[in-house]
Amino acid sequence: QVQLVESGGGLVQAGRSLRLSCVVSGSIFSIDDMGWYRQAPGKQRELVAETEKGGRMKYADSVKGRSTLFRDSAKNAMFLEVDSLKPEDTAVYYCYAGVTLDEVGTTWSGWGQGTQVTVSS
Repeated sequence: QVQLVESGGGLVQAGRSLRLSCVVSGSIFSIDDMGWYRQAPGKQRELVAETEKGGRMKYADSVKGRSTLFRDSAKNAMFLEVDSLKPEDTAVYYCYAGVTLDEVGTTWSGWGQGTQVTVSS
C-alpha cells in the first residue's frame, strides 16, 4: 500500500526558514511527479511547488525566489524549503505524488495527511 508521509511543519517566526519532507512509502516502480500544495483557512487548496515532466521545477508566484523543491530519489523523498516566511504562508501543507507501481504501468496518485505550518509575526 502506497502512502505519503509528511513531516516538518510547526510554528515558525516570520523571516525564518522551514523544511517540509514527504516520503513515498510502499513498493513502487517510479515517481512520476510530486508537489506541494497548501490550504489556508477559508481558501482553496493552491499549488506551492511541483516537479514537471522533464524534471523542471514550477513554483507559485507567492513563493518564487524564496523556496526550493528538491528530491532524493534513493529515498523516494521530496523536500520543500521556504525561506523568509511570512504570516500569509500559514496553511496546511499537503504533499502530492503520482507514481508508477510496476513494470506493467499501473499508476497511483494521492495526497499526504497534511502538515500545519503557522508563521507568527
